[in-house]
Amino acid sequence: MGELSSIKTRALTERIEEKLFQYILDEGLLIGAKLPNEYQMANLFDVGRGTIREAVKLLVSRGVLHVKHGSGTYVSSTTPLREDPLGLKAVEDKIQLALDLTDVRMMLEPTIAEMAALNRTDEEAALLKVYSDAVRKKIEAGQDYLNEDVIFHSYIAKCSHNMVVAPLMPIIDAAVILIANITRKELLEATIETHDQVVNCITDWDSMGARAAMSMHLALNRNVIKQEYKKAHKQQLSSENL
Repeated sequence: MGELSSIKTRALTERIEEKLFQYILDEGLLIGAKLPNEYQMANLFDVGRGTIREAVKLLVSRGVLHVKHGSGTYVSSTTPLREDPLGLKAVEDKIQLALDLTDVRMMLEPTIAEMAALNRTDEEAALLKVYSDAVRKKIEAGQDYLNEDVIFHSYIAKCSHNMVVAPLMPIIDAAVILIANITRKELLEATIETHDQVVNCITDWDSMGARAAMSMHLALNRNVIKQEYKKAHKQQLSSENL
């Protein structure tokens, strides 16, 4: 029964996501336009506010909407990003993919963290601390912190105030999810510590420190993935020699 309920909820959310996107098109909302608030949209589509919230998250992940906390939900684009723009879901060797994605993150995210330290507002620095603390609380409670981890890294990108970074975030988000599924058991304390270092440097306007802290965060993840990569390929060679 629980699984059936979950499927129905997901189907409803996806239907509302499409209706909300069609509403944006029908109303001729331009990029930067503000959507009605959550309560108004719930009445408009005759669903609960939780369903609206989840549908908005889906459109955020597709690059259609962005949420300004304390302000509202705004149109980012009327051309949705594909859910899998690089076709990565078809890759069978997920450990190799995680390794390659980490390498790409190492090219991008230290610089994004550096820009965030230079360009963030005081309000954004405070909210980044809130998101970092949310990851910490989940880890310390022994709970799944994946969603909070994605939000944390996405918000660092927002703090960079670079308009080209936003379209790259679905790729980075996919990398965060895949990598965390491999490394999170081994790097719980390290995740807390390196997140704190990144936040502290961004808060202190320490651009080089933010770059270094993010590089360290990613390097620790890469080391664990590399170990898993070696282990998997050793097992593969053993099985081929049998």
